[in-house]
Amino acid sequence: MKTLLITLLLFPLVTFGKTPIDTSKLLENERNTIEVFQNVGDSVVNVSSIKIARGHWFFDPEPMEIPSGAGSGFLWDKKGHIVTNFHVIADSDQFNISFKGDKKQYKAKLIGAEPKKDIAVLKLEELPKKLIPINVGTSSNLLVGQKAMAIGNPFGLDHTITSGIISALGRKIKGIGGVKIHGMIQADTSINPGNSGGPLLDSRGKLIGMNTMIFSGSGTSAGVGFAVPVDTISAIVPQLIKYGKVKRPGLGIGILDDYHKNYFGIENGIVIKYVNKNSPAGKAGLRGMGRDRYGKYYIGDIITKIDGKPINNFDDIYHVLEKYNPGDKVEVTYDRDGKSLKTTIKLTEL
Repeated sequence: MKTLLITLLLFPLVTFGKTPIDTSKLLENERNTIEVFQNVGDSVVNVSSIKIARGHWFFDPEPMEIPSGAGSGFLWDKKGHIVTNFHVIADSDQFNISFKGDKKQYKAKLIGAEPKKDIAVLKLEELPKKLIPINVGTSSNLLVGQKAMAIGNPFGLDHTITSGIISALGRKIKGIGGVKIHGMIQADTSINPGNSGGPLLDSRGKLIGMNTMIFSGSGTSAGVGFAVPVDTISAIVPQLIKYGKVKRPGLGIGILDDYHKNYFGIENGIVIKYVNKNSPAGKAGLRGMGRDRYGKYYIGDIITKIDGKPINNFDDIYHVLEKYNPGDKVEVTYDRDGKSLKTTIKLTEL
């Protein structure tokens, strides 16, 4: 047994198709990349989105299928759930999934999405014979400088792998949902259009993030890519599978946008635009904006803190409240008529 083990270590072989290839002369880093691709490639899919366009009722009564986007994704479980970016499938009606080495396209349906995290879950309507879910890791113990690999379908070139390092951690990048996604992983792996939704992997082939966006003046890779961390994905995906949405806590208020907030000369805090009467905020006596008898709008309450954390915009309140659950109580500090007041509010499910 010992002799066999030594032989394998000295003369590593990789099988491509039916032909074994000697990899003993390759660098350790090269062998690692090859191993990860061979182990994970079957878990990565191509996602094609289709929009149904209906023409003029008289001249063109038949609906037309129009390709609306293409990206990548990965198999979450053996039930056929596929995880991808929300922006890959947004505004589309049908979805086709293709696997490595399988010419057949499998139809999928949308199960749920969380645009503010740019995460969506599809489910295969028909399962292929072989399903290999991705090996989910963690992003809490990542280090800047460690190896990172991306597998995806850039420019429609299916199952392309690129390798690099983690360049930075904890980035806050504004996503498609209108708020910043916290904890983003910055990597210099080559990411291009079509990579969105594909996995970012560590040297063990474990999922550490989902490739989501790049910073580039040309629209192609400039070595600055960002991935949603896997710990965020692991928290969101089970809710999307179970409920079709993320159960988020809220106060039961509407917020005045920044443009009109600046118009009123408000610098700090968020202006309550309206309060739902039967919401926790309504029951606590918070007030929204109003109009005088001349039709002029005036400011009501301005929330400045939640549990002592400063609140100055929608991004702030979103990220503060996402750490709580519906039913939790928070202390809300707000300004009314130049006075700072406090109240305790029980969060409701949005």
